[in-house]
Amino acid sequence: MLSSTNSTLTISGRWQKIRHPLLLQHQQELWVFHLDTTLPQLSGNKWLKLKYHIILAQKMQKSGIATFGGAFSNHLAAVAAMCKHHNMQSLAFLRADNLDLDNPTLALCKQQGMDFTLLDRQQYRQRAEVEFIQHIQQQYPSMLLVPEGGSSIEGVRGVTELDLLNTPAGPANVIISPSASGGTVAGIINATKDVTRVLAIAVVKDDSLKQRITSLLHHNHNHNWQLITGYCGAGYARFDEPLLQFCRQMAKQQLYLEPIYSGKALAALFSLIAAGQIPRRARLSFFHTGGLQGLAGLHYRGLITAADYALLSGLEAY
Repeated sequence: MLSSTNSTLTISGRWQKIRHPLLLQHQQELWVFHLDTTLPQLSGNKWLKLKYHIILAQKMQKSGIATFGGAFSNHLAAVAAMCKHHNMQSLAFLRADNLDLDNPTLALCKQQGMDFTLLDRQQYRQRAEVEFIQHIQQQYPSMLLVPEGGSSIEGVRGVTELDLLNTPAGPANVIISPSASGGTVAGIINATKDVTRVLAIAVVKDDSLKQRITSLLHHNHNHNWQLITGYCGAGYARFDEPLLQFCRQMAKQQLYLEPIYSGKALAALFSLIAAGQIPRRARLSFFHTGGLQGLAGLHYRGLITAADYALLSGLEAY
């Protein structure tokens, strides 16, 4: 169990064993790992992916962090919360045509002191191009520029400190994680050092994702893993009623999921199990990457009901 305190921020890890008829049928154990902090926006993979960026910004005497994200981005919410916690500035290059501060994610970011620069979709596509990055760095020399999702060498370094191999019942045979920008899975692969199989379940349709993960790996730790790409449905941030129903079922045993990242990836894992693509009698370790703040945005857009928002976020339990 990971547990520590960082400048009044308490971080703790916990395991949750999941029970389901499909797991009994295949004689499998499923353990879900949660990383919780006293700032909910930093739970899951968020604190891990930002801790070394903050350290680097402080070392370079930067005033804060600038980064990229969409209007409902978990990453932006995390950067805003992390920077406020460390008394630093935060700036978002936001993929949006207008600044909607009724949006709960952006309202939260603004409350944490984040500033915004709007980019249209064409501009946003340039976020990884060298000339575009150099232009931003020249405009904001006092800010540390962090890639979308925090997926950089510093972000991977934080995730590498996570032990997903050793469950309460013993070593896992397979480790599973959602993947969108690649940094979390790269950190997990680096940490396991090919000791066990790692499955990265893509929640985006992005042909460059595998290459991005590979680019962040230690060269001798890149064999015993696989990127699963067939379970993205209609695409990133899109979900159907069966996926939403799966998240409702998991909530009934106090596993709270959103249907964008962890919910979509865990549903994909159950589909793989049903298809016989996961070994029988395997012990499975699944990383819950957090992001429950995104449920408020789904409710705001009318994509889930108020009852679903309460159930999936765990509010119904209180």
